[in-house]
Amino acid sequence: MRRLIDWAFRDRRSGAIVVGQWPNAPLWIFLVASAAEWILEAATPGSPPWLFAGLRLVALLALAVWALDEIVRGVNPWRRFLGAAVLIGLGFSLAGRL
Repeated sequence: MRRLIDWAFRDRRSGAIVVGQWPNAPLWIFLVASAAEWILEAATPGSPPWLFAGLRLVALLALAVWALDEIVRGVNPWRRFLGAAVLIGLGFSLAGRL
């Protein structure tokens, strides 16, 4: 079991166990855009629909960039798996809207 945990969660450069990290720029953009959409929708429900669509587009694009970055540069298999899972989830979410 220890070997599996080491393989999945150990940072290959530092040797530290890494499950999560502070958000990087794309994840911050996703969080801010999502929060702005939620707050604006609650505070001003009569706002133009293009505003909400724009915020949602920015949030989803930022999340996709974050996921791709994790797949390519994730520090361990867990982080790469997490990026892939989020990207697959985004794909299913977008496919369901079409």
